[in-house]
Amino acid sequence: MKLLRTIRLDPSDSFIFEKPAEPGEWAVSGAFAFAHCNPANLRGKARAAFRAGFLGLDSLGRSTLAQIVETNEKDRRAAIDMLAAQLVKYFGAPDLATASLAAEEEIGFVASLCDHSPGVLVAVTRSHENGTIREQFRTLRPRDRAGHTNAFEFFEVVGDDEVSAEHLDLAGLVKGAHR
Repeated sequence: MKLLRTIRLDPSDSFIFEKPAEPGEWAVSGAFAFAHCNPANLRGKARAAFRAGFLGLDSLGRSTLAQIVETNEKDRRAAIDMLAAQLVKYFGAPDLATASLAAEEEIGFVASLCDHSPGVLVAVTRSHENGTIREQFRTLRPRDRAGHTNAFEFFEVVGDDEVSAEHLDLAGLVKGAHR
């Protein structure tokens, strides 16, 4: 069984996001955090979080990248329980039972993204189209298979069959975050 953990290859998340996730947190897409807002009205760091941030479950901070890791049922259950508690405390879930069902679905979705080898990085690009949040996921593999060193050691993008209409400009996100 595999899930996602946040990873930080360089300090850019601390400039891009209002609250960066700590490395090693269980991660989910976190699109649900934007369900009750109009993404067109988001600016600066909030917009960056919407467009390209995974949600770290401990801190509720954002991470540009998540890493596929091997895990077990105990860890999966802990991630579900943690997310369920956060859904009740911060996202308005009516009770823990309802939140647990939603958390199980969200963790199941994350697991479905992890059909690659452990260590592969995953990036998300999110957009708002016709009242719906749309997500595209890409995998990034180290150039030399020697492991991850920094954010600029990647050149292979896997699973990008269609060309995105919107290019994600990390440098532009950093500039926009400082406005």
